Amino acid sequence: MKSPQSEKARLDKVTVQAITNVAQGIETKIEKHGKPEVSFPVRSLSNVRYDPKKGFFEIGKGKSVRALTVNTAKTFAQTLKMMALSKELVQTSDFATKRDAYYQSKNWGEAMFDEQGESDMVMDDIEAMFSVEGVSREQLRYIPDEHGGAVAGELIVNDTDLETGKVERIDCTKFGSGAYSIPSLVEHLTFETKAKFILCIETGGMFQRLQSHKFWQKSHCILISMAGVPTRATRRFVRRLSDQCKIPVYAFVDCDPYGISNIYRTLKVGSGNAAHINRFFCVPQASFLGVTPNDIVEYKLPTHPLKDVDVKRAKDALKNDPFFKIHKPWAAAMEQLIKMGVRAEQQALARWGLNYVIDEYLPRKLKATAKFLP
Repeated sequence: MKSPQSEKARLDKVTVQAITNVAQGIETKIEKHGKPEVSFPVRSLSNVRYDPKKGFFEIGKGKSVRALTVNTAKTFAQTLKMMALSKELVQTSDFATKRDAYYQSKNWGEAMFDEQGESDMVMDDIEAMFSVEGVSREQLRYIPDEHGGAVAGELIVNDTDLETGKVERIDCTKFGSGAYSIPSLVEHLTFETKAKFILCIETGGMFQRLQSHKFWQKSHCILISMAGVPTRATRRFVRRLSDQCKIPVYAFVDCDPYGISNIYRTLKVGSGNAAHINRFFCVPQASFLGVTPNDIVEYKLPTHPLKDVDVKRAKDALKNDPFFKIHKPWAAAMEQLIKMGVRAEQQALARWGLNYVIDEYLPRKLKATAKFLP
């Protein structure tokens, strides 16, 4: 296995070269009196391919071209300035948050951004453009303002200082009632574990219950709080951990169209808007532990009526989402949920006792992993 320092050096070289190649192409076009342009993959579910053998949504062939014209001069300049800032960040071993990048543009004269939404859009564009070179936004040295999820259980995280090479060994069993917080950048981390599986949990409350009662110790696992739709850092952390340590990933989320088609689907195969980088961030080996529509019936769970937005989300998934079109068990589960007209939360299991989920539900589920929804 390559050292974190050597892998960082390799990725930095690839990133700088990719930026340089685009800039040189634009320069050549200008010298030949042509109209300079840059192209980006179209980021939408309509431009997505899904091959279950690969396990994630891939970007299709649709392209959006940004040519330099009178009307696009400012956006074109902003794109080049954002690329130049990225190159500088890589070469100086620095980074910028999305908010940092927005404020940096205030030094760009007429090319500055008026709103952060504009800078975020350009940042997404250049990430999509360089994704064909295997370069992610993190490698362009733009990181999200928020950190990742929380981790507890049988895991040692080796965090290498990329300047000194010193390794900090972080024991995720030693945080008391707290947990290890996943950093924004995770590429340099390596792992040691004897855990049997990774359990990704939607809600902070459920994570806290399992952590405080040391479910990880009883089941020899790693608990990860996704806190809703998992951040890029959380997904990348889970992917790298599972790949490196060869252990399965199970998802434990609410039984509603959002938990299924947004949170779980995003964790497993990615999203249409991020199809250009799903191969880095999704976790194809993940499978769905629960809560399922069948669980609502079997465990007699308290429910809430599906809202109109829930029904629309479910029907849209069945009609347009390649994941549900290919995985028939999931289509059947979503149709069952629509027919039932209800949704159930993880915490609904507390009907049978605050620790029923620890003492009964999870142990029973984990004895039948082969029956998990894909």
